[in-house]
Amino acid sequence: MRLSSPALFLLSFLLLYIVQRPTFATQKSYVVYLGAHSHGPELSSVDINRITESHYEFLGSFLASLDVAKESIFYSYTRHINGFAATLDDQVAAEIAKHPKVVSVFLNKGRKLHTTRSWDFIMELNHVGSNPSSSIWKKARYGEDTIIGNLDTGVWPKSRSFSDEKLGPIPSKWKGICQNDTDSGFHCNRKLIGARYFNKGYASVVGPLNSSFNTPRDNDGHGTHTLSTAGGNFVSGASVFGFGKGTARGGSPKARVAAYKVCWPPVGGNECFDADIVAAFDMAIHDGVDVLSVSLGGQPTFFFNDSVAIGSFHAVKHGIVVICSAGNSGPGAGTLSNFAPWQITVGASTMDREFNSYVILGNKVQLKGQSLSSTALPSNKFYPLISAADAKAANVSAEEAVFLVCLRGQNARVDKGLQAQFAGALGMILANNEINGNEITADAHVLPATHVNFTNGVSIFTYINRTKSPKACITRVTTLLGTKPAPFMAAFSSKGPSTITPEILKPDITAPGVNVIAAYTEAQGPTNQIFDKRRVKFNSVSGTSMSCPHVSGIAGLLKTLHPTWSPAAIKSAIMTTATILDNNGEPVMNASYFKATPFSYGAGHVRPNSAMDPGLVYDLPVNDYLNFICALGYNETLVSIFSDDPYNCPKPPISLTNLNYPSITVPKLSHSITVTRKLKNVGSPGTYRADVQEPSGISVIVKPTSMKFKKVGEEKTFYVTLKVKEAKAAEDYVFGNLIWSDEKHYVRSPIVVKTA
Repeated sequence: MRLSSPALFLLSFLLLYIVQRPTFATQKSYVVYLGAHSHGPELSSVDINRITESHYEFLGSFLASLDVAKESIFYSYTRHINGFAATLDDQVAAEIAKHPKVVSVFLNKGRKLHTTRSWDFIMELNHVGSNPSSSIWKKARYGEDTIIGNLDTGVWPKSRSFSDEKLGPIPSKWKGICQNDTDSGFHCNRKLIGARYFNKGYASVVGPLNSSFNTPRDNDGHGTHTLSTAGGNFVSGASVFGFGKGTARGGSPKARVAAYKVCWPPVGGNECFDADIVAAFDMAIHDGVDVLSVSLGGQPTFFFNDSVAIGSFHAVKHGIVVICSAGNSGPGAGTLSNFAPWQITVGASTMDREFNSYVILGNKVQLKGQSLSSTALPSNKFYPLISAADAKAANVSAEEAVFLVCLRGQNARVDKGLQAQFAGALGMILANNEINGNEITADAHVLPATHVNFTNGVSIFTYINRTKSPKACITRVTTLLGTKPAPFMAAFSSKGPSTITPEILKPDITAPGVNVIAAYTEAQGPTNQIFDKRRVKFNSVSGTSMSCPHVSGIAGLLKTLHPTWSPAAIKSAIMTTATILDNNGEPVMNASYFKATPFSYGAGHVRPNSAMDPGLVYDLPVNDYLNFICALGYNETLVSIFSDDPYNCPKPPISLTNLNYPSITVPKLSHSITVTRKLKNVGSPGTYRADVQEPSGISVIVKPTSMKFKKVGEEKTFYVTLKVKEAKAAEDYVFGNLIWSDEKHYVRSPIVVKTA
């Protein structure tokens, strides 16, 4: 369900405010986080009721009334995450936060889905090295019996991507449900083995919801797209209006999948609320997922006030790999979300497939664009060409058949096409502004249209301004594979450094996130605009929301192939085998065709084949993350509650740079520093030798320079000393690499340094 009338919603909101003013003015919804539960994995209904009652009693002690506490609490987190969500006065929330058993109290804030939509693994895992070879897929049994969960807008269960054809029984470890109590038409199967919805946090902000919200069904498209990218089954003949036709399949096409609907129609630009996110993580851990894909995020905040960081920590503690999108706030520095070291954070880059539609100007100049318009005009017929600004100034009438040239920005890309159509235009050329550079999105426009990069846009506007009667034609869309250069970073992809913990390089990795074709809801048109009455079974969407499930699918394969590997080992395998070269053999570039850095792509562009056999991994037990949190200044009592295991902070605290991470980042290097890392052998015996590509102005010394591994599981420690040679050369961040190799495996870690 979408709020089709902003005016009607505003009126309803004002009425609600007037009716409830005495409480609404002073109360907000909060999450009260109490750490981890100490009970065992098997819970009875009696146990759950006991925990819920303890939450009522705890809150009642602050409200002086058990009945008021019961009315205030709308979630009691009872499985693995301990806490509750409630409507509270600010003063009461502040008092609760002082209690020694409380880790944190934070507002039930809203978060965004990380898709650019048509606004501003094909599931074959696409191209440019992101497509596992058939032998690797077979060896990993296509991710069979791995369970991938997805926190998103739910799922469209009738999509062929969720067919259970040729799948065996549901894994016995599965404890989840198909929550279809109010939606009798929603069915799960041996592929889509579970679905739940969480909307109480959303309702606490927007007010009471009608029964149409009580379903895990995807009426938006985002959740279906991301879940099918991660684990969609084989579907032959998939395409968008006949373009990009092929066999669709997720990264782990035989994995079982489960949907956790936490995102709803936007309110104030936010769709997914913290209280619902914590509830979904708690149930997903209980249900038995192996991988969690989370294509959403919010503003950077400290870990104990971040629902995704809290939920993902508890998931990782239980052996679940959590993959998160970096965000779509690029290309500025320090714009990413989801920066916890226990998460795999994914940026977005292009692939080597284009949906080309050329603009041919009256002077015969051809300029490449991209589109997925479902309609076309004769390719050899020219029409008058006018800029949107000139059309507005000249008050061009609807009777004039023209091509309108619009500049990207301010409103939705497809909405510009609609407005052009309303103005009487036969077609539209959408031109990038400078900040978007060469990032082109193929949208399913409602009229013949094409999207050109900044340089080509400048050429078109120059032609219009210098020509008495400018004219142009737009060619029909054609699908082209093997395009170069690819990949390059999407302009929208959020960048590091992390504003909270700059000692941890984020994002960790990049994957295809532009013009990704995957399954879609049939409750919306491909543009998600009210005016769009078309329906598609597959759609092309862009965003770090789309790159995230590519890595989730790869994690599913790794889980099947290496079931004993920890989430940290899987992250290491993905990072250390990535590439920083495009298909021209040149360094990966950004959307303006300048050399990109690890703050855009992390360790590089994902390579699934290599990740299956990384040779060595940087492993991390959960206690190492606790040491990291202690080093940030959190007190020992809170950290113990957080983990619910006996724990003492190291004395003195560890250096943040010494977390055994697959990258090395020193944001304030003064003179010199020695960092420690440990590698574990997960391959055949061999001798690995270190090779260093030094950052400019920094000397790097590795000791020892070689390490001999005799057996699987053997671990060896090494030390990296970084010393300032030329302080001015490293006043801004500089970048290098450390590579351990036995001539078969190349275990590469980025080195990121800035002088103090």
